[in-house]
Amino acid sequence: MFAIVEAAGWPIWFLIFASVVAVGLIMNRLVELRSNKIAPPTLLDEVYKELKQRGVSDAMIAKLQESSPLGRIFAAGLKNIKSSQEVMKESIEEAGRAAEHELSRFLTTLGTIASISPLLGLFGTVVGMIEIFGAQNAAGSSPAILAHGISIALYNTAFGLIVAIPSMIFYRHFRAKVDSLSVEMEQQAIKLVEILHGQRKS
Repeated sequence: MFAIVEAAGWPIWFLIFASVVAVGLIMNRLVELRSNKIAPPTLLDEVYKELKQRGVSDAMIAKLQESSPLGRIFAAGLKNIKSSQEVMKESIEEAGRAAEHELSRFLTTLGTIASISPLLGLFGTVVGMIEIFGAQNAAGSSPAILAHGISIALYNTAFGLIVAIPSMIFYRHFRAKVDSLSVEMEQQAIKLVEILHGQRKS
């Protein structure tokens, strides 16, 4: 591995740094963007049962806020349970936007890495080509210097694509996941509002 890094020259270190950051972000989002963690499927039923048994309490709201993003959305609505349906929906929408923003955390960075990695690879390619042409002189050129320049050019191009392709795949996957979870949380929140205002049976 060290021999490859040495052959690729100093431009490869930018790509190595980008790859380490990308792997860290991907692992973080794989752990954090689990459906059961973001929008537990049984949470709506649990909230409704507790409302029927005990009503809204500060302890219940605090527990919801600490449980999950969907729980925080429910808590925002339950804080305004005595208000009109419109006010309750507005508070839920505000909490939903905050939750979506939280779910999208780090995705911009991952998308940026996916976009700039080929450019970093191209930068390495340019450095390699400069080294090749810089080795030319009246007496000819050294084969060792030519080989090193070609190595820099090819290794950086390849490594840039190796970093960019998985980063883009996971970026698209996580973006779709966030959109799907946002829709799911919105639907659950609307159900809660309609149940509490008697427009829907539980």
